[in-house]
Amino acid sequence: MLFLALGSFLAGILAGQFFGGETFVGAMDFLSTWGLNLLVLSVGIDIGLNKGIFKRMRVFGLKILLIPASIIAGSVAGGILGGVLTGLPVRESASIASGLGWYSFSSVYLNDLVGPQVGTMALLSNLCRELLTFLIIPPIAKKMNIYTTIAPAAATSGDSTLLFIEKYSNEEVAVMAVLNGVLLTALVPFLVPLVFNLFSI
Repeated sequence: MLFLALGSFLAGILAGQFFGGETFVGAMDFLSTWGLNLLVLSVGIDIGLNKGIFKRMRVFGLKILLIPASIIAGSVAGGILGGVLTGLPVRESASIASGLGWYSFSSVYLNDLVGPQVGTMALLSNLCRELLTFLIIPPIAKKMNIYTTIAPAAATSGDSTLLFIEKYSNEEVAVMAVLNGVLLTALVPFLVPLVFNLFSI
């Protein structure tokens, strides 16, 4: 999936270089808007089909909300710090960070909202987050509490990084990772615009 996203990104750069034009850009805007809506719809359907997820959430109770809440707070705080250090407007840096690793949503949304430069940063930033997750989970599992292996994965903890989390933790952490991934994936479409508007005030 990661290589497919990178390949699509590179193909897009080439298409823009050789086939760019006002008509092409207008068509891309139209397709990206509908693609984004279909993406959010498919996530909703996926959550609705996973009937066991709600039972598991009842078992863990409010405790399950602590992990995603901490991940959101840490990610947005990191985005703010990144903006201050790089000179990027805080509303943009915090919005990029609030993508929580879901690059296919945050990059398209911020591209439509702000422009291709911020959309590209969102794509690369969230792709890097996923890549770094694979690198830092082993030392985190070894040196810290095994539940902290969920934190760097953020929204990807329910899918692409799940097997890696399970490998370095245990079955209970894996279940928590799935629940965390579902919750964060459901929240990202609301969180990115919320953070952007919050820091625009």
